[in-house]
Amino acid sequence: MRAKPLSIVVNVLISLLYRWFLILLIENQNIGKYEFMKVKKTINNNIVVSWDDNNRETIVMGRGLGFKKRPDDPIDEEKIEKIFTINDQKSNTNFQKLVNEVPIERIQVADEIIRYAKNSLQKELSENIYVSLTDHINMAIERAQTDMEFQNPFGWEIKKFYYREYLIGKVAINMVKHRLGVTLCEDEASFIALHIINAELNLDMSHMVSMTKMIQDIIDIVEEHFGIQLNRNSIYFERFVRHLKFFSQRLFTGKSIYDDKADEDILALFRIRYPDAFECTKEIKRYIFDVCEHEISDEEMTYITVHIKRLITEHE
Repeated sequence: MRAKPLSIVVNVLISLLYRWFLILLIENQNIGKYEFMKVKKTINNNIVVSWDDNNRETIVMGRGLGFKKRPDDPIDEEKIEKIFTINDQKSNTNFQKLVNEVPIERIQVADEIIRYAKNSLQKELSENIYVSLTDHINMAIERAQTDMEFQNPFGWEIKKFYYREYLIGKVAINMVKHRLGVTLCEDEASFIALHIINAELNLDMSHMVSMTKMIQDIIDIVEEHFGIQLNRNSIYFERFVRHLKFFSQRLFTGKSIYDDKADEDILALFRIRYPDAFECTKEIKRYIFDVCEHEISDEEMTYITVHIKRLITEHE
């Protein structure tokens, strides 16, 4: 079957983005410009632990860097390929254990993906992504090489709800192919996107999956209530999904941007003016309570009712 023109354009753009990123990566390398460093401990022949100028523990990587090295031995600066400084102690400890088991080439690719994600999103990510994504990339390659690849049950939802992160996942697949010669399945783009989203929000992966499922369940409630298929490409659908994303994030992080002092008269007015939309919102409220034991506020109900009314009016 011939590829659709749009798919060809997307793949070309992803390839160009990857090449552009590699150029930036090379231009910004500071290899050979590190201050004098000593070995604190050796992890393997390619990785050692040291200290930086601020006496923070660092993980230093380079081929042959740790060969026959002992504590307090000087580090050969010419062999340094990458320095990881992870401030979170738990993530640092877990990363040290992980890098002892993962080939250096895969660690490097995971680091490139993380730097590309930070640059594309223009935001910091949780340091735990160095552990979670490196481990995932390593296991994904192992699965691809043994024909045991997994399907992501939330692939469509991730692509629709978190499109920027999904595109980064597509670029990541391209990086793995160009760097390591391993072709990962398309579903890996959404798996990688999940790790990036999780690092953005600093949530457990289980919470991230639950959030994605919640958004889809709420959309299903709306469609079943009105017996319709919502237009996934409409601006009102995009706004509704965006609102649900923020709502679910607040729910799972325990944060709230509402003061719960919504005017009861406004909610009563909506109940009268938009009865069908309001009844659907009540179904969503019951669903949220059943799943999370959380009572959504009157203000939240007002916002959801408005979004649902716009979706239904557009469909009519």
